[in-house]
Amino acid sequence: MLIAGFPAGAFAANCFVVASEEGGPCVIVDPGQDAVPRLQSLLAEHRVTPVAVLLTHGHLDHTASAADVCRTAGIPAYIHHDDAYMLDDPLAALSPELRTALAGLPTSGLRPDEVIELSDLDEPGLADLPLTIDHVPGHTGGSVVYRFAADGDRPEILFTGDTLFAGSIGRTDLPGGSLEQELASITTRMLSRAEDAVVLSGHGPATTVGNEMATNPFLIPGAWVADPGPAGR
Repeated sequence: MLIAGFPAGAFAANCFVVASEEGGPCVIVDPGQDAVPRLQSLLAEHRVTPVAVLLTHGHLDHTASAADVCRTAGIPAYIHHDDAYMLDDPLAALSPELRTALAGLPTSGLRPDEVIELSDLDEPGLADLPLTIDHVPGHTGGSVVYRFAADGDRPEILFTGDTLFAGSIGRTDLPGGSLEQELASITTRMLSRAEDAVVLSGHGPATTVGNEMATNPFLIPGAWVADPGPAGR
């Protein structure tokens, strides 16, 4: 499997390209702010052709370039139905402080021409990839994990968006957020996976399920009452 990525925009939201192999079809995960130039270089470098944009949730730092990418390539975007409204009103699920910080960014025309709404345990069958959707509400109501099955020596791969990070979890103080839901989602849908499952999150470095079980301070029993707040993403 080919996985290539980079942090996009001022918020350094990780954008990924995923394909079974070089020269074939691919999916693009979370094309955020100013992602297009580097994304075009990656696609050309690996000779892959996008067939879909996959959005882990609706926040603007992960969706800002989705419409441009989809219109240029003539492909749909996939998002859970509970977050699809943010494509029309990207400021709706942000705090007043974030709305002020993003006031200079364009916030219209961000809905791709074709949007396919996801549900839990969907298997969309894209780009010959073994992909399953896990609905993980908490950071937002429609947050999802894109879960790619293990194959031979390659472990399972989880694109967790802003739900689980290396050493942290997503903030839950924004509209639609719930710490209780987020911890339940992480416990039942991520920490239940094999310990060698690779976690590729929406910000920061890669980690594994086993590493987060052992070292993530938000996942240590007794520490779950702590909300990461603005320290999360």
